[in-house]
Amino acid sequence: MAMIKEVIVVEGKCDIAAVQKAVDADCLATGGYSLLRNALSSIEAAYIRRGIIILTDPDSAGERIRKYLTDRFPNAKQAFIPKRQAQSTDDVGVECASASAIRTALDRTHYCSMERRYEFSMQDLYTRGLAGSTDSAAKREIVCEKLGLGCCNAKQLVVRLNNFGITCEEFEQAMNP
Repeated sequence: MAMIKEVIVVEGKCDIAAVQKAVDADCLATGGYSLLRNALSSIEAAYIRRGIIILTDPDSAGERIRKYLTDRFPNAKQAFIPKRQAQSTDDVGVECASASAIRTALDRTHYCSMERRYEFSMQDLYTRGLAGSTDSAAKREIVCEKLGLGCCNAKQLVVRLNNFGITCEEFEQAMNP
């Protein structure tokens, strides 16, 4: 079983159990969007001592938690599980993902770059059919999964392509079937 150096930050106890079935790692739970003071101080201590990987649920609440934590801990690594790999019949979340999906997400972690890049634009997405057409969302989902960027709308995709240091070559490779 793979050993992860950083502490993995998830939303709840069931997420911790799922991650620990997939990899050998220490985990901390945010307790949901409430982010209690003691949870934040534990996350901050882990961030300073070992680094953290943010692995939240692929839903709107998970994205809000991710944004809050990323703003507070800008050098945190980011890991994403595609929504379709984290769904059960009535729930979506890390706890619903297979061990394989969790390992793949952790293998594809990204850092947010502190240096602003403007390599990709909305025009790039329009040109490639990732924005502005009826099947754009489905195409974005495939590209985002290949790049390990999580599910996102067109605007978020441009930001993630630029902030996570994705190269033009990686992007073009993800566009190919």
